[in-house]
Amino acid sequence: MAHVVVTGGTGLVGRHLVRRLREQGYAVTVLTRGPTESREGVDYRHWDPRKGELDRQVLVQAEVVVHLAGANIAAGRWTKKRKREILQSRVGSAELLLAAAKEAGTRLRAYVSASATGYYGSVTTDHEFTEEDPPGNDFLAQVCRQWEEAADRFSEVAQRVVKLRTGIVLARDGGALPKLAKPVRYGVALPLGSGSQRMPWIHVEDLVELYLRAVESDDLSGAVNAVAPDCPTNATFMKTLAEVLGRPFVPVGIPAFALRLALGEMATSLLEGSCVSARKVLDAGYRFRHPGLRQALEDLLLDTEA
Repeated sequence: MAHVVVTGGTGLVGRHLVRRLREQGYAVTVLTRGPTESREGVDYRHWDPRKGELDRQVLVQAEVVVHLAGANIAAGRWTKKRKREILQSRVGSAELLLAAAKEAGTRLRAYVSASATGYYGSVTTDHEFTEEDPPGNDFLAQVCRQWEEAADRFSEVAQRVVKLRTGIVLARDGGALPKLAKPVRYGVALPLGSGSQRMPWIHVEDLVELYLRAVESDDLSGAVNAVAPDCPTNATFMKTLAEVLGRPFVPVGIPAFALRLALGEMATSLLEGSCVSARKVLDAGYRFRHPGLRQALEDLLLDTEA
């Protein structure tokens, strides 16, 4: 039974991925700062990247490491302190894992790291970004660049490195969708700013299947855009959300200045966005379970309305 070590295994994507790995028969160890008892066939072990704490023995038998851990970018205003935490929680934790793997003499089949479509920068253009495009210049783009550079260094101990540049993850049990849907259920749907910015997204089931593909198969390596083929504008996203929930849509955007006052620099990531290509995973033979926005929203929202 292959052994997979997962960081961030108690987060939104991690919970779904750990469950799927167990269904596939993998032995799973989750590195966590929380309780460390074993449960539901999963071994939970302590680590604390901020303090440099990690049991090196965890990596002795590891065949694959999936690194999902990272501070929530939407948890608060981007103060200087918060920016350092966002960066270090990704880059510093990867450096700790690499040092531990070297110390343990580990040779991994694969190292699979989360990344984000924010790599390309918060810009609204007609260009559809592919994995070959360079990083943007804003804060999130530079975080993603350094995040991926830390992942690339695992080529020293891993046969294959995969970096999944993930769009907005749609799930019923966390992430952006419940926050977007709640005000719509009890009011109306409004676009953000002009509403012309694009919203690359992915259903959590498809994201988990792409992580599983990255764990198992040699047909994915390097940077990989983890986004659905459908890339709506923000206005189209909110209009479709309103239609699925049976609520009105008003095509008058929430003013950009109001979002900037409320959120500061973080508002730019909501007010700007371009399409990101899914061609690489499609060419690798992946077939999306939820390729279109309306069907994905119906799958995630309608059965919760009963």
